[in-house]
Amino acid sequence: MSSHIEVSGTGQASAVPDVVRLRVGVRCEADDVSSALTDATGRTAALAQAARDHGVEPSDLRTTDTGVQPRHDREGTTVLGYTAYQTLSVTVRDPARAGSLVSAFAGAAGDALTVDHLGLELADPRPLLASARDAAFADARSKAEQYAALAGRELGKVLAVTDVVQGGPQPRMALMAARTTDGFVELGENTVTTTVVVRWDWK
Repeated sequence: MSSHIEVSGTGQASAVPDVVRLRVGVRCEADDVSSALTDATGRTAALAQAARDHGVEPSDLRTTDTGVQPRHDREGTTVLGYTAYQTLSVTVRDPARAGSLVSAFAGAAGDALTVDHLGLELADPRPLLASARDAAFADARSKAEQYAALAGRELGKVLAVTDVVQGGPQPRMALMAARTTDGFVELGENTVTTTVVVRWDWK
């Protein structure tokens, strides 16, 4: 019989996200470049002010994209005007404010507003990861104890522990059952799944 037993264990832990990340911006059309850029800049400044008015810290507000493009006719030969765009990354650390913040954005930018990303995260995922690892190790031990009993043996000391990475460099996150804030965002739960392989010797 082998001098050791090696089993894998899987654990999960869930928590409601406490950070909402938004990517919002404006797209403004005008007959000339200067007018398009001026309009976009003014509306973007209004978005930034709306964010600050809703408690977003300056460090959580960042310009991520800006530019201007010509608009052509269907044949692509004649320039009809120009479209200027600017994009802001906004981190909302109070999810309950997300809906009212987007409404404020709509008021600030009007029909030029774009919202092209909404991410739900945990500000500090480490406690969730620790809970998932605890559950994974407990699962491995439970399996090992069962096999030991079936074999008429007892577990000895742990010889090795291997953390198994799933789906990339970080534990897998999945959006689970919904929970609402102010009606705009369904927070759900972020679930971390971890797997560990543990080797024991026989007592």
